[in-house]
Amino acid sequence: MQYVLRTTMTHALLASASILAITTPASAQSSAPPPSAPQAAEQDALSSAMVADIVVTAQFREQRLQDTPISITAVSAAELEAKSQVNLAQVADASPNVSLKPQGASFGPSISASIRGVGQNDFNPAYEPGVGIYIDDVYYPQLTGAVFELLDLDRVEILRGPQGTLAGRNAEGGAIKLYSKRPSGDGGGFVEVNYGIRNRIGIRAAADFGITSTLSARISGVARQQEGFVDRIDYGCANPGSGIASTQPAGDCVISKLGGVGYQAIRGILFWEPSDRFDVTIIGDYTRDEHTIAGEVLLETSTVNSPNTNPASGIPYDNRFICGRYCNYIGTGQPAGVWTPPIPVDPFGAAGTPLAATQGTDRSLYQGWGVSGQINYKLSDAFALTSITGYRAFDTQFDSDDDISPANIGFGRNYLENWSFSQEVRLNAELGDTLNGTVGGYYFKQKSTYDSLQDIRYVPVYPLQFRQPDPTKADAKAVFAHLSWKPMERMTISGGVRYTSESKDQTYFRLNYDGTVNAFLDPVGAVYGLSYSGADTLDYNRNGNVTEIVTALSGLTAHYSAKRWDYRIAADYRLSDHVMVYGSVSTGFKGGGSNPRPFNTDQVIAFQPEKLIAYEIGFKSDMFNRRLRFNAAAFINDYTDIQIPVLTCPGAPCAARLNAGDAQVKGFEAELTAYPVDGLAIDASISYLDFKYKAGSLSPAAAYPTNPGGVSADDPPVSPPWKFSLGAQYKIDLDSAGSLTPRFDVTYEDKKYAGSSVIGTTRNLNFVPAYTLANARLTWANADNDLDISLEVTNLFDKYYFLSVFDLRGAGAGVRKGRPGNPREWAISVKKKF
Repeated sequence: MQYVLRTTMTHALLASASILAITTPASAQSSAPPPSAPQAAEQDALSSAMVADIVVTAQFREQRLQDTPISITAVSAAELEAKSQVNLAQVADASPNVSLKPQGASFGPSISASIRGVGQNDFNPAYEPGVGIYIDDVYYPQLTGAVFELLDLDRVEILRGPQGTLAGRNAEGGAIKLYSKRPSGDGGGFVEVNYGIRNRIGIRAAADFGITSTLSARISGVARQQEGFVDRIDYGCANPGSGIASTQPAGDCVISKLGGVGYQAIRGILFWEPSDRFDVTIIGDYTRDEHTIAGEVLLETSTVNSPNTNPASGIPYDNRFICGRYCNYIGTGQPAGVWTPPIPVDPFGAAGTPLAATQGTDRSLYQGWGVSGQINYKLSDAFALTSITGYRAFDTQFDSDDDISPANIGFGRNYLENWSFSQEVRLNAELGDTLNGTVGGYYFKQKSTYDSLQDIRYVPVYPLQFRQPDPTKADAKAVFAHLSWKPMERMTISGGVRYTSESKDQTYFRLNYDGTVNAFLDPVGAVYGLSYSGADTLDYNRNGNVTEIVTALSGLTAHYSAKRWDYRIAADYRLSDHVMVYGSVSTGFKGGGSNPRPFNTDQVIAFQPEKLIAYEIGFKSDMFNRRLRFNAAAFINDYTDIQIPVLTCPGAPCAARLNAGDAQVKGFEAELTAYPVDGLAIDASISYLDFKYKAGSLSPAAAYPTNPGGVSADDPPVSPPWKFSLGAQYKIDLDSAGSLTPRFDVTYEDKKYAGSSVIGTTRNLNFVPAYTLANARLTWANADNDLDISLEVTNLFDKYYFLSVFDLRGAGAGVRKGRPGNPREWAISVKKKF
């Protein structure tokens, strides 16, 4: 079967390339030379009859998208506006083999991110993302806060496949790059206001102005607010006589609306160009995102055999707390009590331990800012030097009711802060018409502190009320080189290498709420103090072995370091002026570390980097006088030492990560843009992903082969096997009255696995169901094209679907919950350009 799929994909690509090579010259005879990017964009805007060139910088220099031997989705500012795409997740929805989804409330304002089945869905700062995200070529190191608003961008580039040499560490699956619109000093800009359902109010604006003949600036901002769409309901109010007390006035049982929007951001850019050989760009930005937490719904429960979880006497945790669509019964804390052992044996003597009350809110706050500077200096006609310096910082706080009910199963208060600094230097060389290259160096440093207050009451062995203010420090250094050589007019061979050295220190603390060491999670630390490692002179284990070496968990630092070579080799050949075929072999990796969630010292388990080598073939084509663009690629990824979360490790409870298996990932993606007649624009994409763990490679801790449900272990987390998108718009010319442009978009995502092997017998329920969404937009523009009014409807057919599903029943929490996507929404916007 593997041979058949591989052969079929190869033959399909070769056949398509052959057809393109035959059909293109006929249209090329009357085709003008490709215009520059600005000229192409202007022609596209005026005529809507030619596919515009987009210039990308994936290989350290400006190249046309069609000349770059990498599978790339590049989206211009005009396309973002036409498709009503306002954040990064919406761009990914229409991009083949890309998945970026907002997480549930337990993971705060973070995303799950994957490209071609490789990525990360855990926001903990001790884990590395498998998809590199860059803002103006500055690396953004965390999943938290990564659902970026697309504010005044020039373009978005999504690079599929490992970018180990071109982008560096943690771009194992690919890279996503956002580029701000640069100042031109032309005095232009725009103001856009919109209003929509659930009191949606928004404003976006940008202004470009010249300060001197060599200095210009651009400032842009956005503010959006909207009520949420998931009702948080007081259970006692909605169910009088249930035995659960109400906190709301009679007849008004809705406490708040979850899943709201409260986003503000501003960016300023200075561009100084004193000569044609030297320029400096300085960018600063600030974001504040405060809103009600993500709206989740309870989907299913299982029995939790712990009296400490019952919301009231005699009321168990069961399906009575399933509210239905777009509603839940969450609490924002848990009451005080006394811990009762749910099992006859009480090995830790925990019976009668007081349980403190915990209290939070249903709001989430993220604040982030960054500053970067880019210096370009042309040393000569052949050599140019580029320096990119960046500093970013954020802090966020959010609370989560793990059980989505009044039950006392789990509650968390979370504080996360991070800062990062990066410095990159590149030397570009243009050595004649046939040879160019880049050499450079990179340095990165970051520190995170994840302070989580946990109140977990379903665990049967002892109470888990603790804080874990754990700092994580990491740094990385790299040197790299990339070379492109044209041995003949139509062929280019390119290659690169990167050497990376990285390290990470994770320090653990397991404390009571008052700051003392928690005796259940860290008995050694409670007896001997922080950071103790030595003889058990007090015989705290009561085994008579006073010479036993014991180690405190609190104050313990786990160190990780690794060194890695990555490489890329590619060749492309032009079958004609408008058709290119290419092939490449490239590598990438995702950094390792140590388990950030140990419940005892035995669970301080190291995991190593996961690695990937990718084999890719593809083609890029413009046909019929550039009225049709069709790009496609097929790939095979050999994926080794995959980092898999598990619930099976020394002691209980457990939440760890192991290098638990190898896999082969095969697939393809294709994108099409067409202007069949003047005024009509069509875009489409399709992708397929076949993920298979290699036989015998899985660790027994992953528990896949013995899954009682009989579900095969062939599902990449958060990556749908099939995905497609289709969009069309038609510009109707109204002469002096302007123009009217209706647009329709539809996207489909296949069923995808939402978790890992840890779910056990419930694994077959831990999927996000397949869904199809449709959006529509109608835009009127005046004859001068400087004023437009738009009406848009998203989720046109009001599909009830899920962005994520989280199943904790395998951990004993009895919870399966999901985050539904937004229901049908409408908005009207007015935009004025100047």
